Amino acid sequence: MKVVVIDDAQINVTLLQHLVKKLPDCEPVCFTDPVAALAWCVDNDPDLVVVDYMMPQLNGTELTKQFRARHPDNPVLMVTANHELELRHDALHNGVTDFLTKPLDNAEFLARARNMLALRKSHKLLQDRAALLAEEVRQATAKIVAQERETIFCLAKAAEYRDPETGAHILRMAYYSRHIARALGLSVAQQELLLEAAPMHDIGKVGTPDLILLKQGKLTDEEFIIMKQHAVIGFEVLNASSSPMLKVAAEIAYTHHEKFDGAGYPRGLKGEDIPLFGRIVAVADVFDALTSERPYKKAWDIERASQLLQEGKGKHFDPACVEAFFTDFEEVLAIKNQFVDETVDPREQDEVLGVGGR
Repeated sequence: MKVVVIDDAQINVTLLQHLVKKLPDCEPVCFTDPVAALAWCVDNDPDLVVVDYMMPQLNGTELTKQFRARHPDNPVLMVTANHELELRHDALHNGVTDFLTKPLDNAEFLARARNMLALRKSHKLLQDRAALLAEEVRQATAKIVAQERETIFCLAKAAEYRDPETGAHILRMAYYSRHIARALGLSVAQQELLLEAAPMHDIGKVGTPDLILLKQGKLTDEEFIIMKQHAVIGFEVLNASSSPMLKVAAEIAYTHHEKFDGAGYPRGLKGEDIPLFGRIVAVADVFDALTSERPYKKAWDIERASQLLQEGKGKHFDPACVEAFFTDFEEVLAIKNQFVDETVDPREQDEVLGVGGR
């Protein structure tokens, strides 16, 4: 353990150095210059500081005060010939742990130093234990989060298997969503949360009848009313969880079919009344739906889909989200090329059944 000895008189330093060496497993670090001693203490983590009170440039009380700014818990033993209570009270107020009076009693010094070092050792063991427990909690939490992410992706895949869309769709639109969030200046934590929650946007389709969900043709008005319920179903399924991630996924499921001008569903929200994540996912979902081939439609080319997004600013889409989407468009193309659909049977139809999927 490191014991720092600070006294402007070399004879006192030599005596204290000799006494510290009698303590088990202790190494004295000695200074006659209090300024140099303080600089060393700031850069290191001494286990005990033994400091004289009366020193030039920096007395023991002021040194302790500055030391405490960096090391609030390390013990400080002040050695002084001054018996004034006011001085001692001031020293205690500024962080001195205990006093020894000159002339020094060697046995008393060894006993007090040993006790302080024992407390210091216990404190360090508690700190190490706390750090160990914190790391164990972090690892356990990371495992739970990883399992939660896996569950979310599996549920999202289950929904996609009932839909003519593919698993690659949920990956592309999730990464498009993160791209938009980054361009909007959202924090890294918010970007990652959106990436994890966005794949659940259409989980409510598990409650949509097959004859509507898989219909190869335009839905009737009555069928579309039923189809629109997937946003409400998705919200109700996900919002029942206490997981913060699933709460966000519930919000996205509920709001990604709303339109900026209020013409969307299920609640007809308008403008910034639509949660930001819902506005972001609306852009990402529509772009991917348009540029992906499905059994009921051919894929649009990039230019045509991009034009639709631009034309939809202020109507279907939040203009800021559209502009963010086209920021660093090379990343968008890289995402599209990274997550490729499985081959689907081409159809002659070139009709998009409800922009952004049903």
